[in-house]
Amino acid sequence: MATALAVVAPMQAQAAEKLLSQGQPVIASSSENAAAFPARAAVDGDFGTRWSSAFGDPQWLQVDLGAARKITKVTLQWEASHAKAFKLQVSNDANSWTDVYSTTTGDGGNQTLDVSGTGRYVRMYGTARANAYGYSLWEFQVYGEDSGGGTDPGTPGGDVELSYTKPATASTFQNDGACSSCTAAKVTDGDVTTRWATSSTNGWVDPGWVYVDLGKSANIHRVVLHWDAAYATAYQLQVSSDAANWTTIHTVSAGKGHKETVGGLNGTGRYVRVYGTARSNGYGYSMWEFQVFGTGGDPVTPPAKIPNITLPATRMVFNDEFNGAVGSTPDTSKWTADPGTGQNGELQYYTDNKNATMDGGGNLVIKARKETPQQCAGCQYTSGRINTLKTFSFTYGHAEARIKVSGTQGLWPAFWMLGANFPTVGWPRSGEIDIMEHVGKVPDTVYSTLHAPAYYGGGGYGQPFTVPGTDFANDFHTYAVDWDATHMTFSVDGKAFFTADKETVETTRGPWVYDHPFYLILNNAVGGEWPGAPDASTRFPQKMLIDYVRVYQ
Repeated sequence: MATALAVVAPMQAQAAEKLLSQGQPVIASSSENAAAFPARAAVDGDFGTRWSSAFGDPQWLQVDLGAARKITKVTLQWEASHAKAFKLQVSNDANSWTDVYSTTTGDGGNQTLDVSGTGRYVRMYGTARANAYGYSLWEFQVYGEDSGGGTDPGTPGGDVELSYTKPATASTFQNDGACSSCTAAKVTDGDVTTRWATSSTNGWVDPGWVYVDLGKSANIHRVVLHWDAAYATAYQLQVSSDAANWTTIHTVSAGKGHKETVGGLNGTGRYVRVYGTARSNGYGYSMWEFQVFGTGGDPVTPPAKIPNITLPATRMVFNDEFNGAVGSTPDTSKWTADPGTGQNGELQYYTDNKNATMDGGGNLVIKARKETPQQCAGCQYTSGRINTLKTFSFTYGHAEARIKVSGTQGLWPAFWMLGANFPTVGWPRSGEIDIMEHVGKVPDTVYSTLHAPAYYGGGGYGQPFTVPGTDFANDFHTYAVDWDATHMTFSVDGKAFFTADKETVETTRGPWVYDHPFYLILNNAVGGEWPGAPDASTRFPQKMLIDYVRVYQ
């Protein structure tokens, strides 16, 4: 259970005080408009952006500091819609909360509050609004002592990840067409696209367990579990010195699955086990990652993370303005043709740039035709697909393209990205970022979607952008994504309409698989499960025009 945190009278900030909250994962009870006023705007360091809640009580905003910290000061920069009554609270597990500040006479503005408490999570919990609107914060800044690697209360020294690449053992493991070689070792490999699952050979049964050998005895303070859809609704966290005699240090009776962080632990042992006693569905237990944090053990340092960037990104690192002569093909120093048949039940054959040429007016034209190519006797359509896999990939930044999409029934133009590891790990392990997709049968809508092993295809995580009464095929529009280590925001013509926050994705959908290089793709598909086949209303040829593609970091 979480350690109780004492409430102490306001005090002066400590000498080692540091801003801890900026850029950290943040979630909120609600948002007035998720695209315009997302929770992350309150911790982005930009006093021109803000979070605004729905119009009701109570509402809250919660920031995850990554590890327990000693909190010394909180600054709230309110918009006019401020809290008249609110609390500041801290927690180690985002479930049990302790008040460190409370007022019923808040007057908004810029409030700097000296507080004292310790916790990984810090929350503003509003109970009474100053007006009929919601709660709105330009910035929510949490200050405290920087403890290096991050410690739980009372821990001397910094906690580190103890479980990375350590041997793991499970009650059973699955190895069939549904989950090949889903061994226990997958939960400590640092790869959130591989998983352990219990065997189905004798039917999925309880209990099911997996444990990790930390190499030496360790003090355990925090465990992070990345569950697959088959998760434990009831389980115990246990420690042992010999992998035979186990001591329970935490019990969960209403597990919610996805990413679960259990902090405030106090256990000692060489082995740490998740012991599941009740399953979420008719399948077994399945987990992407099992991370153990604390001190001691015999840890292996995980690879360094790719450095984050500061948005907005302004340094151009890639561009193509498509200013070639009429009939010329895409610049081979930037683009590679991707010939062959498509996926997803598509009907076209992608030619080797026969269908992707410049129009002489500053546009690349990817043309879909009704014809039978020599390379594919059974195909009735040709089109084009190009990518930057061999020439350019990037992690984090702003990518945009000005495009006039093709239209009518059965057409499926797209501007998207795949992980650069796609040739070795395949899809959906590589991750996919769809900046723009359009299907001709829905002329007034475009779509932005994320795909990963835990959510893909029709279950991808995304949102449509609709302008009623229009047809996106009638004009050029600019499609873009702003991407960093904590979120992605998608926009059309500068209007943001969908934000995917890492913390929200991990706690509601599954692992975030986008912290590595991705490459660009442009294509103009015909047919497929989503748009359906062309019919009598379809007009050919259909042109997808690209004015430019630009990437900034």
